[in-house]
Amino acid sequence: MTGALFSIVAGILISLQNVFNARVSEKTGAWATTTLVLGLGLICSLPIFYSVEQTSLFQFGDVNKIFLFSGVFGVGIVFCLMRGVTLIGPAYAISIALISQIVIAFVINTIGLFGFESAPLSLSKLLGIALLITGVLVYKLEKHPSEEKKNELAKEA
Repeated sequence: MTGALFSIVAGILISLQNVFNARVSEKTGAWATTTLVLGLGLICSLPIFYSVEQTSLFQFGDVNKIFLFSGVFGVGIVFCLMRGVTLIGPAYAISIALISQIVIAFVINTIGLFGFESAPLSLSKLLGIALLITGVLVYKLEKHPSEEKKNELAKEA
């Protein structure tokens, strides 16, 4: 239950962050926004780390060193989702990102990559992914009022 609650909060925060990032980037640019967002994240997380954790910031133990590069993914996540929200809108961009996350997590889980135990492939899992993709496609088929107005103006011209 706690894991589900954390996941729900993460989903809410990701959606809000991407909408906010898109608005900031309209004024400052995409890379300035990415730098600002990740820099503020560092500034916010350091005091929490030092007050909560009972270890050194640079004590990695026997962690596979390749996993330490996950922060670099954060740069791509912030930049790409921000640009996606700006170009195709929040609901569509975040829906596509969600599907890609599920598909990659499904592959990692099924194959057992990165130290996770493999899980059996099932028809219900494949059907679930197909339904998600179909849902996003159905959502995208709906014409938005601004698109309809553009089409009408193009026909009149």
